[in-house]
Amino acid sequence: MINKHIIKQKALDLGFDLVGITSAQPIDNRDISALQKWLERGFEAHMGYMRKNIDKRTDPSKLLADARSVICVALNYKVTASCKKPDKNKATVADFALYEDYHSFIKKRLFVLADFIKTKTSPGTFKFKACVDSVPLAERSLAERAGLGFIGKNRMLINPELGSNLFLAELICNLELSPDEPMEAQCHSCDKCVKACPTGALNASKGLDSNKCASYLTIEHRQQIPESEQSGIGNCLFGCDKCSSVCPFDINAPKCKNKDIRFFDQRRDFCPDALISWQQEDFDKAFKGSTVERLGLDLLKRNARICSNNLNAKKAR
Repeated sequence: MINKHIIKQKALDLGFDLVGITSAQPIDNRDISALQKWLERGFEAHMGYMRKNIDKRTDPSKLLADARSVICVALNYKVTASCKKPDKNKATVADFALYEDYHSFIKKRLFVLADFIKTKTSPGTFKFKACVDSVPLAERSLAERAGLGFIGKNRMLINPELGSNLFLAELICNLELSPDEPMEAQCHSCDKCVKACPTGALNASKGLDSNKCASYLTIEHRQQIPESEQSGIGNCLFGCDKCSSVCPFDINAPKCKNKDIRFFDQRRDFCPDALISWQQEDFDKAFKGSTVERLGLDLLKRNARICSNNLNAKKAR
């Protein structure tokens, strides 16, 4: 049987910043109950897929027959010190979208990790499923159980050393690996993220209301954004970093050290009025290979109009 420490070292060699192991058993009843209450409140907004495949989302073994363990990895994406600060008078893009599309970047490395494990096991015995965001899986709960961090009041996984700017991914497999120990939540009385949320989407006891969340509204919401929520979006063109930017763990976290994942500083901010007149070729040139590409030009223009209105209203005050 392969030693789990060999697997963890290989994951680190591949450029992941954190790696932990947990069992393929269902997530804790506490987390299942929290998910059910979140859905009962309608906090998933128009993300109807969150109500589907609940069994798979909460139980890794439903995604892979004979699953025994889940190898959880994380990649720190905190922007480098050389990155320009966002212009408050322009429409801004969230930090995670300044990199190349992390889905394909991470998945390729998960498959390399899987190929490595195959060489250490009997031929034809190793089975796995690589999961990177798009698979219905409660990845934050699993990462927490695997000891990568704790789920904070901003509902993100927070590692005490690396903060919450983390891309998460999992390798569900049929190996029986000894699990790592989870860590306790460390937010305690701090509620800076809750207070910093520009739309009031965060509630320390009830969780995140996606109906109000600027990240959800500018990325996942496919209709017109309700007027009642537009002013709170401010100049967020794609995503929002407000809750993480004030977190003490994020403020003191080190920058991304992985040199392989491409970073595009020029995607940091844009003049919203210029974006409104963009043609498809302008959009393709600016965001090819980015997570923003999935949003599409029409919805980007929708966001740009809101940013423009908010910035003009700010100037008028």
